[in-house]
Amino acid sequence: MLHEAVYALYEDAVSVKGNTVETLEAFDENGDAVSIVADDVTAKATELENAESYKMARAFAYPSIREFIEAYTEKEIGEDTTKWDAYVVKYNQVRTDNPKPSE
Repeated sequence: MLHEAVYALYEDAVSVKGNTVETLEAFDENGDAVSIVADDVTAKATELENAESYKMARAFAYPSIREFIEAYTEKEIGEDTTKWDAYVVKYNQVRTDNPKPSE
């Protein structure tokens, strides 16, 4: 996430080396060093990680594809919406419990 933070903060950076904030080096298209501020990179990396964490939480909490298929099929073919209604409630609850971070 550190490399992504550098790219997000410094538009001149086209390559980044290093795996820790202390060892990061950024370079522009000419190979010249881009001056980076470690605290800014750390803060941006944390922001990016937080922005992505809701996606993983949702991915594990959503009802299964099998539940979706079964509920949808019964609704469309059998005209019974019981499972579909339950699926929609579960799906929306996951979104409520794991909201997107405000931008």
